[in-house]
Amino acid sequence: MKDDLAASPSTAPARAAASGPRVRAVPAVTRALAILRLLGRQRAPLGVKAIARELDLVPSTALHILRALVAEQLVRVDPGTKQYSLGVGMLSLARSVMENSGFATVVQPELDRVSRSYGVTAIGLELLGLEHMVVVALSRARTPIRLHVDIGSRFPALISATGRCVAAFGEHPAAELKKRFRSLLWQSAPSWETWQKEVETVRRQGYSVDRGNYIAGVTVVAVPVLSAGKALSHSIAAVGLLNQLDRAATVALAHDMQKAAATVASQLLAWR
Repeated sequence: MKDDLAASPSTAPARAAASGPRVRAVPAVTRALAILRLLGRQRAPLGVKAIARELDLVPSTALHILRALVAEQLVRVDPGTKQYSLGVGMLSLARSVMENSGFATVVQPELDRVSRSYGVTAIGLELLGLEHMVVVALSRARTPIRLHVDIGSRFPALISATGRCVAAFGEHPAAELKKRFRSLLWQSAPSWETWQKEVETVRRQGYSVDRGNYIAGVTVVAVPVLSAGKALSHSIAAVGLLNQLDRAATVALAHDMQKAAATVASQLLAWR
């Protein structure tokens, strides 16, 4: 499942500035990050010209940045083909993030329990404002048919069940929600009016269910993990096949996930 709202090098600083403190653009940093994200989305290595064309960069500029990233082992280059891919240095950075993430540590046992009990893939997500949600913990279902998702996978913040939680508990302006909602890609998209009503329901009941909207034949259940100040920064989601989770099973799963979220929230408070 691909992140359809990945920031381009020209728009990322503007959007960051719009959603928080003013950030002065640093073109070299922005371009380096854009290259890393591009390489991370690709299954095969890319050459300098392909990278420059995709990101609208001058080839010589792309080459200088790539050489700096290679020197830091964040990118590797094949000496024979002169094509670039992510390097092993990214692994050590990712490992450091995971090892220092209190949420990933405390949520994992709860994900394992939920996954075993209901035969679903259970996911711990960190929410990055209205930009993205990122998978930081995962427990796969032990069933013959499983959905493909990995640690580090990114999705648009407002998509599917977790997106409704973001809208319900994130205290974002309605105009901004509507603008971003219209850019989302669904298998079977709800109307804005329907989605608003669903968000209100999520706010009342404390959990969200997406039955086939995001992906046909798939049910996604999500609950917010709220801080002591009721701020929303994380979510727990469960993914299963539509015919696997009838209404009764879905409600039971959602209530169990709410208990898991409360446990995680209290442990995070102690962690800090």
